[in-house]
Amino acid sequence: MKNEVIIEKIIGYAEKIVKNCEKYSVPDDFLSDSILVESCVFNLLQTGELVNNLDNSFTAAHTDIPWRELYGLRNRIVHDYEGINFILVWDVIKLDLPDLILKLKLLQKEPTA
Repeated sequence: MKNEVIIEKIIGYAEKIVKNCEKYSVPDDFLSDSILVESCVFNLLQTGELVNNLDNSFTAAHTDIPWRELYGLRNRIVHDYEGINFILVWDVIKLDLPDLILKLKLLQKEPTA
């Protein structure tokens, strides 16, 4: 049950980020909206923190999801290693999150999810 709740929350954060960024097609426009950028960074941080709370056996059984990368992004944001790379954040939002959402929704449909 715990894993299912966490996956639902991760999907919620990811969908919120993607929806809020739909109006932007280039990073410069996104970066000019500081409130949105901060919101996205916070939601990515929350996503990474949730990933860390999933059972190890669960993440090991679903290696098609980039769990380590999600948590690694959280670490980069929290510890601010040489500043947050906002182009990386943009790329994650535009290139990675839509696929992650699809994969997680498929995972929810699995009987053992």
